[in-house]
Amino acid sequence: MTKKDDFSLQDFLPYLLNQAAEESSLSFQQVYKGRYGMLRTEWRVLFHLGIYGELTATEIVTRARIHKTKVSRAVQKLVERRFVTRERDGDDRRQERLTLTHSGKVAYRDLQEIGERYQAQLTERLTQDEVAQLKRMLRVLAGLDK
Repeated sequence: MTKKDDFSLQDFLPYLLNQAAEESSLSFQQVYKGRYGMLRTEWRVLFHLGIYGELTATEIVTRARIHKTKVSRAVQKLVERRFVTRERDGDDRRQERLTLTHSGKVAYRDLQEIGERYQAQLTERLTQDEVAQLKRMLRVLAGLDK
């Protein structure tokens, strides 16, 4: 007789986090992909530049925790779409300073507004305290709050 495995995948935290992340990002993905033809890494790079202003790709890698190859590809696509400009750093010629163009800023503001509405829809079944607690716990698990 074989023992029944009592491991519950449905309660396994990494599985739940992954399922929640996938489910919550699908609708927003349709927006940035449908409106601007962007992939996930591209909108994340766009948002980092929109929030923090001028950055290098290395700074985006560090802040966003995205592999440098993916950031490089995303930057290239955003430059091709004229959402981002690159300029050699005067102090370190190996680095390029990245900034949003006017079109990039327009796309960022558009997606930011949609993102805020989408976040409100995601959290409408939670109280404000629950939302704050969830965000705090996720930051701890992501290693963002130490």
